[in-house]
Amino acid sequence: TRRLTLTDFGQEFLEHCRRVAEEVAAAQDFVRSQEVLPHGRLRVSMPGDYARQHFSRAIATFIEAYPEIQLDVDLSSRRVDLIGEHFDLAIRMGDLADDATLVAKKIDEQHFALYASPIYLALHPEPRHPDELTHHSTVRLLSDRGSAVSWQLINGQLINGKSEWQGVPPGRLTLNSPDMIQQLLLDGAGIGALPCSFVTEDLRLKRLVRVLPDWSLPAVPAWAVMPMRRYLPTKTRALLEHLERYTQKG
Repeated sequence: TRRLTLTDFGQEFLEHCRRVAEEVAAAQDFVRSQEVLPHGRLRVSMPGDYARQHFSRAIATFIEAYPEIQLDVDLSSRRVDLIGEHFDLAIRMGDLADDATLVAKKIDEQHFALYASPIYLALHPEPRHPDELTHHSTVRLLSDRGSAVSWQLINGQLINGKSEWQGVPPGRLTLNSPDMIQQLLLDGAGIGALPCSFVTEDLRLKRLVRVLPDWSLPAVPAWAVMPMRRYLPTKTRALLEHLERYTQKG
């Protein structure tokens, strides 16, 4: 088997070509960043449940404000390969892996609590402490790693006693969709953790009840993630700023 290796000159030439290609890409990004009217195709990835709750109106008004942009939105819980799949921006929840090829900006924060329906609580005594969750049916969120997300509960009012509890309560239902978890809780399937913003109407209509109201879960950040570039294209910046305005409105 023959093996080819670059000479010192070849290696130096390759590095020079790579630098030239990077400069050309930077020049193209600069031109795009100076465009007065954003236009062109914009590919975006968002978790479907989060987008439905927070960004449906934002997307509609963005398209209205920028008629020259073709917006393609992939609603998926998977973490897309932004560079390999040619995405301009992705919304991601929770902790991010270190990646020198990407840049991230926090645009929102989701607060979580435990909920159940009056249907379920009429048949099962309401827990007074997280330790009692072991006697209940729970509906858990499935993580990207394929396991149930642990519940980390914090009681900021507790003076005497342990103010933190962490574990994965027993349960036979684990899903990767907060929307589906919400529906299962409404149908009396058990106790589950949901973003507080998801259940405002359910609480008002008494379709759901907050369980362990003195205990809360840590907030989960929402990030806008983009490929690392020297200059952010005008169309991407326009969408980022538009989404930020909507999250700031609450």
